[in-house]
Amino acid sequence: MKKFIFRCAFFLIPLVCLFARADYQVQPSDERATCSTFSIVAYDPDTKEWGIAVASKYLAVGSAVSWAKAGVGAVATQSSVNVLLGNAALELMGKGKSAKEALDELMKMDEGRDIRQVGVIDKNGMTANYTGAKCNPWAGAKAGKNYSCQGNLLTGPEVLDAMAKGYEDTKGSLGVRLLFSLAAGEKAGGDKRGKQSAALLVVKPNGGPNSLGDRWLDFRVDDHSSPIDELIRIANLTSRFKVILKGK
Repeated sequence: MKKFIFRCAFFLIPLVCLFARADYQVQPSDERATCSTFSIVAYDPDTKEWGIAVASKYLAVGSAVSWAKAGVGAVATQSSVNVLLGNAALELMGKGKSAKEALDELMKMDEGRDIRQVGVIDKNGMTANYTGAKCNPWAGAKAGKNYSCQGNLLTGPEVLDAMAKGYEDTKGSLGVRLLFSLAAGEKAGGDKRGKQSAALLVVKPNGGPNSLGDRWLDFRVDDHSSPIDELIRIANLTSRFKVILKGK
């Protein structure tokens, strides 16, 4: 009898544990991560800084969109986001590919290209951007000297027009110009769904703490009712900004 009970326990205990754990198992989600957003990638040839600023009605947009490496370039990956494109583009540009060459190569390999949007700037300030045919409208890009603006699910093309003008008309460091561009895009309409998060990333050689690494400015607002204003407030806490921003 004891042997029978022992044998039953031997088989039943694992089953009990399995069902006990079931309530705590995280079920996979089939929700598609869609970074419908507006962003700008840019390069300052005088200070050798590469940067990206982005805002969206998306939780922690900076964690998915922003990629940059000093001496190589910057990348914005968005729409139905493929985060693998960020490091892949940086790796190709690090091997000598131009922004256009790197982006063209990656889009040929990406089967989801119709729902991707990517903006790239290389070590020389050359830009390339791509907007898939099935990105949520309004979607598109606008490039100028040493910068590219891109966005999807926007209120209209006026968002990128305002971003470009804001960047070109602003004086100051790259970080300051990127934030002014972002604020201008928001004022022109931004993400048609509303606001939630924003991020700023600027890299330069030996720009990290104690001259280690390249992250000169790396600020994120992951969830806020006015994320760009909050991003500006946080950025102003560092002495690395030489111009005091006052929001929109």
